[in-house]
Amino acid sequence: MYSPESHPALRAEAVVDLGAIRHNVATLRAVAGSAQLMTVVKADAYGHGLLPVARAAREAGADWIGAAVIEEALALRAGGDTGRIFCWLTAPGEDLTGAVAAGIDLSASAPWGIDELSAAARATGTTARVHLKIDTGMSRAGATPDEWPELVRIARAAEATGLIEIAGIWSHLALADDPKNPVNDQQLEVFQAAVDDAAALGVRPPFRHIANSGGTLRLPASHFDLVRPGVATYGLSPFGRAITPTELGLRPAMTLRARLSVVKRVSAGTGISYGHTYVTTAPTTIGLLPLGYGDGIPRHASGAGPVWVAGERRTLVGRVCMDQSLIDLGDDDVQPGAEVVLFGPGDRGEPTVDDWADAAGTINYEIVTRLGARVPRTYVDPARTEGVTG
Repeated sequence: MYSPESHPALRAEAVVDLGAIRHNVATLRAVAGSAQLMTVVKADAYGHGLLPVARAAREAGADWIGAAVIEEALALRAGGDTGRIFCWLTAPGEDLTGAVAAGIDLSASAPWGIDELSAAARATGTTARVHLKIDTGMSRAGATPDEWPELVRIARAAEATGLIEIAGIWSHLALADDPKNPVNDQQLEVFQAAVDDAAALGVRPPFRHIANSGGTLRLPASHFDLVRPGVATYGLSPFGRAITPTELGLRPAMTLRARLSVVKRVSAGTGISYGHTYVTTAPTTIGLLPLGYGDGIPRHASGAGPVWVAGERRTLVGRVCMDQSLIDLGDDDVQPGAEVVLFGPGDRGEPTVDDWADAAGTINYEIVTRLGARVPRTYVDPARTEGVTG
């Protein structure tokens, strides 16, 4: 098992358990049944590290890797990933030639997307693979049902020239975190209608996909040919407090920890941090945590963010600063260098990512994704080699 003493020089680190990543991918792979599995690694794998997570996911059976933007997709290729990669977020005029040449599957929601993919295919001499997106009720990207037939016809015409290959039809669920919400069924009906309309126009791609983590875990009707779990890969529940990771068979993969850099006694009536929003009521010990909102610690969690120090849960006091936060340690004998766990799996009683989401009034996705580059990622793997800092 990982020991904090493995890296005594680090003032802070996010420890990522690649064994947990593989476990979660294998769990999702089993839930997906006959559908293929796409592991979504956008935003540096939700803060866990793009390449290490993608490699672990492939080892655990991921058929596809999903990346939001082209830079992420090309970084995966540069890192040695030769499998199917899907990238869905581009803007008009963006250079698509690198992605097309690298064999990245791309998305199109409107005729301009087909035109630009065709131009990139012509420039590279490579057929561009495209997934046509239908807006089933999310109101983000995707052709509306009224626009859908035109998009399909234009894509089919481009496919006839050999410039593109229509590889998929896809969409995204808006309320999969509430599996019993009737909007889910409505979206699936719109999606199936779009698939049927495309078939009537002669387009029957091999992949139909709409399921995110919530859909993968609790909406089997959404599985179709391919599922795209994101946050569940990292052992976090897409359902918040309603269904825990343990109930889903998932293991949280990240532990955020640091070492106290200063410990000092202060008298009663001492103001703490900017604005003196916290004033001590008795003599006490204050510990300085070398992490702040510049590292991704939510300022909204000032006075509320939970931490684990010396075997007890405590709370940040005063305002979170850019680089530092403060903890009231009371009269406990805690020394500089003592470990502080901000969140982890919760096995020892330490706070979880969901505890921090509650404290900051946000969702678990944001807590892990917002961690900055100043926090080193340390990759551990109980089944293999441990303790590699990235």
